[in-house]
Order: sequence, then structure tokens, then C-alpha cells
Amino acid sequence: MLPAGAEVGKVGEIRVHLVDDEVEFLETLEKRLRKRNLQVSCSRSGEAALEFLVAHPVDVVVLDVKMAGISGIQTLREIKRRGPLVEVIMLTGHANIEVAIEGMELGAFDYLMKPVDIDDLLFKVQDAYKKKSLQEGRIRREEERGKVY
Repeated sequence: MLPAGAEVGKVGEIRVHLVDDEVEFLETLEKRLRKRNLQVSCSRSGEAALEFLVAHPVDVVVLDVKMAGISGIQTLREIKRRGPLVEVIMLTGHANIEVAIEGMELGAFDYLMKPVDIDDLLFKVQDAYKKKSLQEGRIRREEERGKVY
């Protein structure tokens, strides 16, 4: 069920990119989100995600904090630099409030603990998509106003 006021788009329109170096977790999460009709793509590292996102626009990134190679925080920083409207939900298996605060300061939409409840994640993804869609709508209206005057 979509959150109140989220008629902005249907679940099947939401493009989600999952980033996690735990292959089994990644594949399970991908299957569960696909069953809920989301458009899902995956990367197994921050580096691979950044490369993927260059050519494939997404609405929401679900990003593990602790990965081999560049960290989730470094990946978040680069995602937000390249595409400020892309919403990022951070995941961690470690209760680390400092990382959560840092992620939120860098523009993460929210933060969830592993193991993640699929319904909680789905709600967060839908809410993040709603926020992104509203921001894009505001930008379009501003651009239209600029063309009129």
C-alpha cells in the first residue's frame, strides 16, 4: 500500500538499484522486491553501482553501508554529487548511530537495520520515490514559470 498522498506513481514505475556485497542477501532482496512489481537492478560494490548509474537512471538506491572497496558512505556521497534527486536508503548490519547520522547529513533519505523487514523497506522505497517525484514536479513547474516570463 502506498503512503498517504503517494498517487504520484505506481509501484511498478519505481526504479530501484540495490547495492550490497553480500550476494545471497542481494539476490533475496531483489527477488522479493520484483515480486512486489518494482523495477530492480543490482550491483555488488559501490564502484559497480556508480558505473551502472552513469548509464541507467534510477529513482531510489538501497545501499549497504559496509562493503569491500569504497564504503557505502563514500558511494552515497558520490551518488548525491552526481544526481542530487536520487534518493538513497542506507542499510547496515551494525548498529552504528554515527554512520547513520553521517549518511543523513550527506543526504540519505533514511536508514534501516539488517535484517530488513521487506514491508518496512517497501514503504521506505515508496516514500523516497514520492519525495523524488514531488521535487521533480517542483523543478518542472519552476522551469515552466521561467519560460513564461
